[in-house]
Amino acid sequence: MIELVDISKTFDNGIEKVEVLKPVSIKMNAGESIVIIGGNGAGKSTLLNIISGNLKPTTGQIKIDGVDVTKMPRHKRAAHVACVFQDPNSGVCPDMSIAENLAMALSRGKKRLLGRAIKRQHLEVFKEKLVTFNPELKDRLNQKVSLLSGGQRQVITLLMATLQKPQLLLLDEHISALDPKIAKQVMEITRSLINEQKITTIMITHNLKDAVAYADRLIMFSAGRITMDVSGDEKKKLTPAKLVTKFE
Repeated sequence: MIELVDISKTFDNGIEKVEVLKPVSIKMNAGESIVIIGGNGAGKSTLLNIISGNLKPTTGQIKIDGVDVTKMPRHKRAAHVACVFQDPNSGVCPDMSIAENLAMALSRGKKRLLGRAIKRQHLEVFKEKLVTFNPELKDRLNQKVSLLSGGQRQVITLLMATLQKPQLLLLDEHISALDPKIAKQVMEITRSLINEQKITTIMITHNLKDAVAYADRLIMFSAGRITMDVSGDEKKKLTPAKLVTKFE
């Protein structure tokens, strides 16, 4: 169970206070996939940055399996919450090899396994994962991530986020910087990883087709508030065209 209780965020620029996120409460069941939609400035990314620990909420609590993690430092929260953001470079270390990046993710919360310390068995695991999702990378484990395309870097970031199943996976417009063909491929890989591991997920997207296709539950934000929260049969009746009218 993931529970957000009256989470809000107000920024103070010294001249005025701006409330970008009004008190929001959401309960998620294990394995549930939520897609959040809304216009620019609606508060979507602010919410995800609070959940990940990048921002502190002004009010409210974040609970994971009943444990309050609101004040838990980001590096400790990373053992529970994995993130993939819009920028393909934000989730990787470009000057490290693919193997080193994956080893760093595999050893999250444990003693780091880098360079020569990477065991053969770990390399085999990495190759097995890459064969499934991007076969051309399986023989490039020693190559620096900086030499990969944006789409390939996002695949590596997704694998890093899910090598150890997180209690919550956050996807903040993670395919929006990619061209349509690559974006579709990365989205399919995303769906496979989530379904295979039954990962509890919150995804932000502006693509209404993806929102309808990939969500168990669909939440719309406007001006820092939740204006729609649908699932089940009600969500199944939605189409991208119907969602457009919700924005209007």
